[in-house]
Amino acid sequence: MATRYYWKGYLKLSLVTCPVAMTPATSESEKVRFHTLNKETGNRVVSQYIDSVTGKPVKDEDEAKGYARGENDYVILTDDDLDRVALDTVKTIDIEKFAPAESIEWVYLEKPHYLMPDDAVGNEAFAVIRDAMKADKVVGISKLVVGRREKAVVLEPRDEGIVLWSLRFGDEVRPEEAYFEDIDDGADPDLVPLVQKLIKQKTKRWSPDMVSDPIQESLLKLIEEKKKALKPKKKTAKAKDAPATNVINIMDALRKSVADELKSKKAG
Repeated sequence: MATRYYWKGYLKLSLVTCPVAMTPATSESEKVRFHTLNKETGNRVVSQYIDSVTGKPVKDEDEAKGYARGENDYVILTDDDLDRVALDTVKTIDIEKFAPAESIEWVYLEKPHYLMPDDAVGNEAFAVIRDAMKADKVVGISKLVVGRREKAVVLEPRDEGIVLWSLRFGDEVRPEEAYFEDIDDGADPDLVPLVQKLIKQKTKRWSPDMVSDPIQESLLKLIEEKKKALKPKKKTAKAKDAPATNVINIMDALRKSVADELKSKKAG
């Protein structure tokens, strides 16, 4: 199946330019999605834009963007108006600055995309930019217009390609100090080694299998049962355990956790 690209344009660094294509690095197409239906008829429900004053549906060709300058007072902008203010960054990723790779905090990274050469002619220029960033352990800082909005982006060399991350702007990130300042800055030194031991026992090399979506799996199972017109089996009620007290000894809890981990490893 041919790759469908989200965006095509040019990657530019000074006088070095190459055609590139971009596609999202993540996908939610496998997620279960629902349509809204009329339960009485089983028909799909459709949505429409309704004029807030006349109450009548608005035709597609009559829709326009409006910028509010006062109550019920708007500056109307059509698609043609918006096309006229297109920026150079609509088709070009011009790397203007570089930053040490480790200096960009994770909270600013928004969404990853894969960036690759769009034709064989641009392979060499693409590879030169990628490998130079790798050698200097830096990432490129640029801008890109997507959906008529200009976004700040960072370009990170990865294997043979480049990962382009859209970035949150500074005013979109809440300062952590406002939320962390009242937390105790020191832990009981006798407890830390126990937690370290527990962490060591639970540490494995990262794998995507470490994370799963149990709700997604349950939905798929339920849908399959519905397809087969099978009635779900009634679950027998389980006896409720006595509510656990919230007052615990953290040292005892940690020791028990470490011991349980050791037992499970020996049993395995």
